[in-house]
Amino acid sequence: MPMVPARWLALGAVAGPAVLTLAWVVLGFLSPGYDLWGAHIAPYSAISQPFSGLGLGPTGPFMNTAFVLSGLLMVAGVVGVFRQIPQLSARARLICAGLLALPGLGGVIDGLFNLESFLLHFAGFLLALTTVVSFPVVGSLLRRVPEWHSLGSWLILAGPLTLALAVLYFVSFTPTVEGVQSGVAGLTERILVLELQAWYVALGWLTFRRAGRQPLASPHTKGR
Repeated sequence: MPMVPARWLALGAVAGPAVLTLAWVVLGFLSPGYDLWGAHIAPYSAISQPFSGLGLGPTGPFMNTAFVLSGLLMVAGVVGVFRQIPQLSARARLICAGLLALPGLGGVIDGLFNLESFLLHFAGFLLALTTVVSFPVVGSLLRRVPEWHSLGSWLILAGPLTLALAVLYFVSFTPTVEGVQSGVAGLTERILVLELQAWYVALGWLTFRRAGRQPLASPHTKGR
């Protein structure tokens, strides 16, 4: 059964967010602080500080590895997800997988370039925010497949929700040493990232379950 491996590959969309979340939760408790732009920031606060700060100091190697691993798992996951939806045309599957792979690529970039390489690190973060557009696009295509119609509808709504949470984060974020030591930007960032990742988890888990309990549709039966 050539499509069976893709069922397990789809779980990358579940494992990727889990790896990143576990990393920032655990390392947030362990971090003694870090140096940023010549200043020492301590103690670490999940309320005011971005979890990218964990990519600096003693926790840096672990957090940056988690960024890269999580990103690669998410890319693999979306490839597995859309290999399991043959009702979509090959072009539609390529578009969906390509768009939803961008945040995973952003995670890899964030792991390779920490917060002190601010522009590159921020570019990785912006790739995650492409979901403001890609969620509605992917949702519109999934709505053409009866068994994916409901999640497709939710993904269309996920675009504006992600945009609203992104605006909330940027309003609360100040890109200075003083800014990361006060305020609630760490909290608003975590809410944004958890919301974004939840849709990947839903896609990966639903794909895994559905592929396991019912035969796949013929690859020749595709939506227009």
